[in-house]
Amino acid sequence: MEPRMDISQLFPEAYKAVLSLEGALRKSGIDKSLYELIKIRASQINGCAFCLNMHTKDARAAGETEQRIYLLNAWQESPVYTEKERAALALTESVTLLASTHVPDDVYNAALAVFTQEEVAVITMAIVVINAWNRIAVTSRTLPQ
Repeated sequence: MEPRMDISQLFPEAYKAVLSLEGALRKSGIDKSLYELIKIRASQINGCAFCLNMHTKDARAAGETEQRIYLLNAWQESPVYTEKERAALALTESVTLLASTHVPDDVYNAALAVFTQEEVAVITMAIVVINAWNRIAVTSRTLPQ
């Protein structure tokens, strides 16, 4: 597989805007491990090899265990995730699969049951940003490094 294009060079203003969103999330106070789980799960759904490669490394650096990374694709059947992580992962799946799910009330309300409204806003933006990165990388055929 060959890369198709480098959006950072072809449309740098837009690329920098996505980087700015990423920077805002890093400053938001979101738990780094949770953020990486969100990134990995969305990237699994979207089939983004570049992002999976990057974020599994980042998750390990943030203290994630191999077991929790390996089981993430089956998080609903795995006892290793907290109630908050489960709510965030359910929201991640629902937002990532938006056309199919339309983010139902039960998923949103489950997140509100364990997170503040502000935290749900941050998590939602985290999901939006990784989905943007996935779409950029998959469309561009950005290769894992």
